Order: sequence, then structure tokens, then C-alpha cells
Amino acid sequence: MYLRTIGRRNKDGSEVRYLQLAHNEWDPERKCSVARVIHSFGREDQLDRAALARLVRSLSRVLEPEQALIATAPAELEYVGSVPLGGAWALDGLWRQLGIDAAIERLLAARRLDARAERLLFAMVANRALAPLSELACCEWLAADVAIPGLAADVVGEDPQPLYRAMDWLLEIEAELAEQVYWATADLLNLEVDLLFFDTTSTYFERDEPEVDETDQDGRVVRPAFRVMGHSKDARDDLPQVVIGMAVTRTGIPIRAWCWPGNASDQPLIRQVKDDLRDWKLSRVVWVADRGFQSAENRRYLQRAGGHYIIGEKLRSESKEAHAALVRQGRYRTVAGNLEVKEVRVDDGTLRDRFVICRNPDQAERDKTVRDRLIAQLEDAIADSDQLSAAERAKLAGRLQAKRGLKRFLRQTPGGLLRIDRAAVRAETHLDGKFLLRSSDPTLSAEDIALGYKQLLQVERAWRDMKTTLDLRPVHHRKQDRIRAHVQLCWLALLLIRIAENQTADTWRNVRRELQRLHQGTFRGSAGLVHKTSETTAAQLRILRALDVDSPPAFPALTLAA
Repeated sequence: MYLRTIGRRNKDGSEVRYLQLAHNEWDPERKCSVARVIHSFGREDQLDRAALARLVRSLSRVLEPEQALIATAPAELEYVGSVPLGGAWALDGLWRQLGIDAAIERLLAARRLDARAERLLFAMVANRALAPLSELACCEWLAADVAIPGLAADVVGEDPQPLYRAMDWLLEIEAELAEQVYWATADLLNLEVDLLFFDTTSTYFERDEPEVDETDQDGRVVRPAFRVMGHSKDARDDLPQVVIGMAVTRTGIPIRAWCWPGNASDQPLIRQVKDDLRDWKLSRVVWVADRGFQSAENRRYLQRAGGHYIIGEKLRSESKEAHAALVRQGRYRTVAGNLEVKEVRVDDGTLRDRFVICRNPDQAERDKTVRDRLIAQLEDAIADSDQLSAAERAKLAGRLQAKRGLKRFLRQTPGGLLRIDRAAVRAETHLDGKFLLRSSDPTLSAEDIALGYKQLLQVERAWRDMKTTLDLRPVHHRKQDRIRAHVQLCWLALLLIRIAENQTADTWRNVRRELQRLHQGTFRGSAGLVHKTSETTAAQLRILRALDVDSPPAFPALTLAA
């Protein structure tokens, strides 16, 4: 298919030219190709060129970005290639709105480090959000598969050392950068940090042996091991790991991330996090955490400087206060959907905590179904056990007690016989569909406490995105500082994509797919290399407007020939 011009000479000797859209068809009778006119645009000197340009743009939208660039390029330019621009352009717009670029440059310059490393740090953050790779593979990605605003494709080359150096410098400014990014985010999004959610996860390393402490000649530990064995939240207790913590707002905005050795216990971590955020001078903060952080020491610590907490309490804990709250009579009331709450105050003269018992009737039915199935399984297992010898019964009891679900409902009589523990069954029946919360804040309603705790799912969502969308693992580093820097890059990427999701009301997966169709093409002309942006579609324009990011210029750069 092509455009052709047909000329006609008038009687007065003047010539009129007509523009037609045609294509060639093979004529079997004439044994040659014949031009077939698809559409006639009329006289060339009377063309509505603006309408023709709109038609070309409309047609180019159904083409692949590279094909559209070739189709709309001037004839005198030779097409060289194209790479995605849209995703990096949008992320860079958010990066600059938050002032991260200026903050990094300022903090690096204050330490007499190269402020130009800011572009490399952004490039690695964009890589995590768009196409997660190792830093070594990131070099190839930057050179051939993306257009990073303000960063030439040949800056890094095949040597990852500039990227590693930038990561080391990121770690030097980590604490100050996190604070400045938080306040910029709070101003941009009008964040109200009344509830601050904290949780930890772990990520493992596929190596045979954990690290060992580094010691000096006298045997003193100079650097504790980092990748070590610990309680794995990925069910990989057989591999060394590190522990990662994150603080998130109620809208899912991650405000800071931490990284600790793999054997770190959850209990003291929340106290360190509170200390790290103390200098931020946040106004009123209610810390929300799950049962893993429950302890009297943590509760007292979180109440320092006027703070408060909402913490999950173990239903089967040995806490006298929790037991007193569960046995207290009262009426449930429905607060949202199928969530019912009942508030209980426990005051023993020294403690005045509020307990909120939450109950989900649907979950209660599921709990009953699971328990009935376990009891039936246990009854089958011990049905003929009275006929066994004492040694055989003890062996059977050991096997059953190794299964946590069955162990709870199994008891042995003084004579060693195996029976269903009916008292335990009755006790479990009272816990069906329930979870217990403890709060120190006297101003929150029971509904606010329950719904606030439910929003702890925002942290779970953050971990899910960190481990899947951003590929937190595998971590292609062995040094402690590089591992920590890797976590910080993932945090910054999560911050940007969460803001993008909140402002577009869409998933990052959809936003990324649409934006990555916005390409930057490279053409060679007589003056040198010309970079041209593909036509912005309506969907891409909608996303950029939602993010308050301008569309990229049609011709972002020109590289003059030598």
C-alpha cells in the first residue's frame, strides 16, 4: 500500500496533481501488477493537511511503537532503533515531584561525592519497577532496552562498578534520604500518619553454608555475620537469610525499610524502628503490629513520647489480661461487612488496656469445619489404640503429637490410653472466627481499632509486591552493605509504584504495560542522530495526567555528527 501522485495537464498548459492511496494487485490476464486505487484524497494543492496528519496519527496507534515511528518519520531520516521510554519517564516524573533527585544530589555533594550518581540510582530503581535484573544485567538493559531521562545509554557501558559505587553511596545517605523523602511524600499526598503499620519478612540466599562472624587476630568479632540461619517466613529454614522490616501508612505508602541479620528476633526490632523515626518529629502516631511484636516491654516502649499502639494478641497466650478479656460477657455489634466487635476494658490498678474482640461469622464456620475434620481424623487414628501395647500406644501418641493440628485435641489418661480432649474442643469452640486486639489509645473507637488493624494487610501487600513485582529475591550480592543497598532500591521502587497505583486507581502491572508502549526512536540524518518520541495514546495521556507528569517532548535530543 502506498501514496501515489497522478498529474493532469489543463488546456491552458497548467498541471493539476491528485493524491491517491493505492496498492498493487497481480493481473493474471495481463501478467503484471496493476495499481488499484483505495482512496483518492483529491487535488494536492487543496489537501486538508491537518486532517491527513490526524489520520496518520490514528493509523499509527494500531502499529507497534517501532513501526509507528518509522511510518511517521521524515523520509530523509534513517531508522536506527527504538526502546521503551514511557515507564521510565513517568517514574522519573514522580521521582522529581518528590524531590528525590535534588535530595540525593544535595546529600552526595555535602559528602563530597559525585552528585551525578543520582541518575544511576534512579536507573536502578526504574529497573526494579520495569524489568528487575541484577546490577550486571542492568548495564545491558540501560544500554539497549530503555531510555532513562537524563542518562545517556553509553554512560555505564559493560562495567557495573559505577552502579556498585552508587549503591555504596546510597547507604551513606540512607537515613537522611528516608526522612526527606517521607516529608516530601507527606506534602505531595497530604499524608496523615495517624496509623503506622510495621512488619517484617525474610528473604533467603541459595548457598550451602551461612556466613560466620569476622574476627580480628585476638578472636574479637569485628563484623557479625549477616546471612545466617533464622526463622524463615518463606518456609526455607534450611537456607541462610536476612530479615527485612518496613513501615507503611494506612494508604500503603512505604515510608522506610530496614535490613537486619537473618537471626534477628522480631521483638526488639520495633523498638529500633521507633528510635529511628523519633528524630522525624511525627505528631501523633499509633503503631500497628501483629502478634509477633507483642510483649510488655514493646508496649511500654511504643507509648513513649505520647505514642500509642494497636497490637494483635495471641488467643491462646498465657496472658492473664487476654484470658480475662475473652471470658468477659458482652454483646457483639457489626461494624463493617461481616466483622463484629466487642470491647472489653481490663483494669487491674496498674494496667488499663482496651481489648477488642473481633469475630467473623464466616470464618467461624470455616474454623468449625476444619476442627470437625481434624477430630474425625484423630478418632480414626486412635480407634483401636486400646488394644495396643503401652509401647505401641506411646509411639502412636508421639506421631500424633508431632502434628500440630491433632496435638491440640489429644490427651492421655493416667493409664496411658488415648482419648479426644473434649475440654480442649469446647475451649476452641469459643475461639471460632475470633481475633483479639490490644490498644492503649483511649480516643479510638472499637471500630477504628478493628478496622485499623485490618489495614495491616497493606504491609502484606507491600511484601507481596516487593517479592514478585520488584523481584527482591534473588539478591545478587554477598556483601552486607550491598544487600542493604539492594533493599533500599526496592523500597524506593515500591514507593514510586504505590504512588502511581494510588493516583491512577489502577494496578502497576496495567500502568506499566501501557506506558512501556511509549517508545523513543533513534534516527540518523545528515546532522547526526535524532531521537523522536512515538505518538502519545489517549490511555497513556490519561495516566500521565493522573500522575501530574508532562508528556515527553516529540524530539527529546539531537546528537550532532562528529
